Amino acid sequence: MDMKNNSSKPWKGMYWLMLAVPLFWGGSFSTAEHVVSEIPPLVAATLRFALAGLLLTMVAILKSEWTMPVLKQRWKGLLFVSLTGIFGYNALFFLGLKYTSAINGALIIATMPVFVTVGAVLFLKEAWSRTTALSLVLSLVGVVIVITKGSFNTISSLSFNVGDVLFLAALACGVAYGLLGKVIMKKISPLFATTLMTLIGSVFLGVSSLIEGGWEKVPYLSSQGWLEMLYMVLCGTLIGYVIFNKGVEQIGASRASIYLNLTPIVTTLFSVVLYNTTMTWQQMLGMVMVLIGVCLATLGKVDGS
Repeated sequence: MDMKNNSSKPWKGMYWLMLAVPLFWGGSFSTAEHVVSEIPPLVAATLRFALAGLLLTMVAILKSEWTMPVLKQRWKGLLFVSLTGIFGYNALFFLGLKYTSAINGALIIATMPVFVTVGAVLFLKEAWSRTTALSLVLSLVGVVIVITKGSFNTISSLSFNVGDVLFLAALACGVAYGLLGKVIMKKISPLFATTLMTLIGSVFLGVSSLIEGGWEKVPYLSSQGWLEMLYMVLCGTLIGYVIFNKGVEQIGASRASIYLNLTPIVTTLFSVVLYNTTMTWQQMLGMVMVLIGVCLATLGKVDGS
């Protein structure tokens, strides 16, 4: 599988490989819901990224992709994407859940592809097309339907508080990571970049988790909890972030961000299959809209590459 960087013509398979990102991240969201019922959220996030960082370090060293000269040249930029993409986003996300509903948070985060796409067009000079606009609108509307289960009452009864402000801050971190990641990680191995991001992010998460407390609960994490943690480490972090970073490099921030609209769909499907959650026909309709939107973005760019 050749994923060599080619600024003039991205590897076509990247558009299809990006489908693995929402699969792994959506699954991680579902499994995390159970894990944080046994141990505090920041402790869980620290374990997830610290374990993934150690594994990625071994892989990077074995593949001779641990390059100190690059680290010395780009450490400021790598520190920035670590603080926004790993620490800031995850810490603010979990803290926000303490003060507001998951629906409020999900609706705020669902706007991320819109801001990333607009930002990429305005500041990174990425191409804009009617197909991109249509896929973005379809995906966003579909995500809202999935999250709210198609209920207008759910939207009209929403109230906003400090938790929503925390989610807005998490959104800002995610948008900054999505936009500046391509610039900062240019000519850096996605594996090396992801390794440093997870290691640095886990350190800051670890410090935050000491304030929250709860590490004494880790030895009592159930076998199911450890299996779910293993999934988050290997799939959600180790593989998912490497693919996403490569995708941002290859196809651009705006197109890569559209795939994130699939994350709530995968989360819902995981919840239905693994945790016996019910699904409404409105959610199915929303899923179809998101799939059409992502397909438009994917097929259109593959054919036009």
